[in-house]
Amino acid sequence: MSDATLHSTTMDPDDFAVQIADQIESFLVAVTEVAKGDEPDSAIPFLLLEVSQLLLAGGRLGAHEDIVPDERYEPDSGPDADADDLRERLAAMLDPVDVYSEVFDPYEPRKAPVPARISDDLADVITDLRHGMAHYRAGRTTEALWWWQFSYFSNWGSTASATLRALQSLVAHVRLNQPLEELDGLDTDQGLGDDTLAEEAGRVMAQEIAGPLGLRPVK
Repeated sequence: MSDATLHSTTMDPDDFAVQIADQIESFLVAVTEVAKGDEPDSAIPFLLLEVSQLLLAGGRLGAHEDIVPDERYEPDSGPDADADDLRERLAAMLDPVDVYSEVFDPYEPRKAPVPARISDDLADVITDLRHGMAHYRAGRTTEALWWWQFSYFSNWGSTASATLRALQSLVAHVRLNQPLEELDGLDTDQGLGDDTLAEEAGRVMAQEIAGPLGLRPVK
């Protein structure tokens, strides 16, 4: 999508809001294209690049002073677009390396890693970004920036960061000729309850990928 389509011709391309919106729009377009599966062999390196660039926008939002919306209550931007199709396409393309190990908060002591999915993460991030983009396209620039900043801290920033680490690890394994056979069998969709799933996830992590990830086995 061209700048002329996304922005008013009177907007300064050096403006902070324009630059953030451009980076986010680029990510949305790029990941949607990757999910089509036309070039599966280059999908992971391309996603590594796109998530890295998105996190630059996130870092700028995070370093910026608090953005205060124009209105007390968030205006209705309409229903969020469904990302399930994109999620399913990415999951099919990335199988069997879709599932990876994540620690939600590195500053919370003794927090065990749990399985996560790159496809779920990317769909989750895109949902957040699209929500803000709806405000931006409606001319509510401050509302869009507020949403992107808020959701960067509360959700998509940590999610994209975890995804980036997983993608970087995948690329490194390939470039360093380190097979990922040990990851076979890790699954997050077993139809279990939350407590059972958490326990099962810990068991699977310990038995199947603790060694390859350099984690200590559970005693």
